[in-house]
Amino acid sequence: MNKIITLAFLGALAACSGRNSTNDREQTSNEDSTATVSVMNNYQHDQQFLRQHHPDLVELQLGNAKALICPAYQGRVMTTTADGEASYGWINYDLIRSGKILPHMNAFGGEDRFWLGPEGGQFALYFKKGDPFDAAHWQTPAAIDSDPFKLIASTPTSATFAQTVSLENYSGIRLDIGIERIITLLPETEINRQLTIDSEALKIVGIQSENTIANQGTHAWTAQTGMPSIWILGMMNASPAATIIVPYRAGVGQPVNDAYFGKVPADRLTIGKTSALFKADARYRSKIGVAPDRATNWVGSYDPSTHTLTLVTFDFNSKDRQYVNSAWEQQKDPFAGDVINAYNDGPMQAGQSQMGQFYELESSSPAANLAPGAKMRHRHTTFHVQGPEDQLNQLAKRLLLTDLEMLKGR
Repeated sequence: MNKIITLAFLGALAACSGRNSTNDREQTSNEDSTATVSVMNNYQHDQQFLRQHHPDLVELQLGNAKALICPAYQGRVMTTTADGEASYGWINYDLIRSGKILPHMNAFGGEDRFWLGPEGGQFALYFKKGDPFDAAHWQTPAAIDSDPFKLIASTPTSATFAQTVSLENYSGIRLDIGIERIITLLPETEINRQLTIDSEALKIVGIQSENTIANQGTHAWTAQTGMPSIWILGMMNASPAATIIVPYRAGVGQPVNDAYFGKVPADRLTIGKTSALFKADARYRSKIGVAPDRATNWVGSYDPSTHTLTLVTFDFNSKDRQYVNSAWEQQKDPFAGDVINAYNDGPMQAGQSQMGQFYELESSSPAANLAPGAKMRHRHTTFHVQGPEDQLNQLAKRLLLTDLEMLKGR
């Protein structure tokens, strides 16, 4: 591990979660440049590349739909395809090719990765007890960053991974956590059921992660000891015209929290009556979230250049109110966090490098108030849909509460 660390470097590794420093070139994939656009977003290229570096790569397949899963990266879904050609997940080729394990975080990419929350605060899992909440002391636990998960079972359409980890939160409380991930490539019947459509005229892939954490310790996880949460993040390929769509319900309070890195400019974030439109061009580092009072169980994006509608759904009960707060500070309310997050990558300052050409769609479980031996499950499902614009628009109107015509000219 490279031990020559600058503050500028440290902040870069934090780009996805709310840190306040610059980005590092080692995290950035040069294959995302226009010079290599011919191999970008190509499933066969990604399959060959990942298998070269990870011979234990797991591939799921059902007809033309496929998924690549990496045990070395915590059973992470690296990418999927609906037709064997388009590749939807962002992959950090340079970092993987280097074989390095970097300090603080390794942004390998992938459209469904497993993390645990909270990040900051008095119950933080990313800071040691007594350390200041700054980039120099921030550390993603290796268990959810660079350590492998064990492949327990697999079929042509599913794979099960497991791991047991022991972490100490910022309050000095030890958490013994059993983790299980079941990744399933969804059949057409299940896709049609969840999306309430007939998919014959569309190219669709659906990938579901069923994530379970268990309290394997001897004490209960409570508001006094800290309660972890399941945090699933998906890195997708950005493009100049791509837009993240975040629907929300009517209710009290602001529909969207855009204070993570400072207020998002109005030309990059539009707050409508039923949804927010958020640029996904990887040109401006920004992040938004939706609290449980306003969240739905859908979030998505649309890229008109490829006519691809991405839809993410997840377990969410509007009665749940305790979600972990990941702010880097001693918090007034450690369980007043967001259900949904969306992130657009970009340089910290003009002329600086960045992590890559990606955006993220994220969901979190409620805080896990678990007695010893008890479990919590959080399902996160991603669909990529390509087809006639009118059919995509019908899906967007119904699930994302947005007419795709509103995106034109943004």
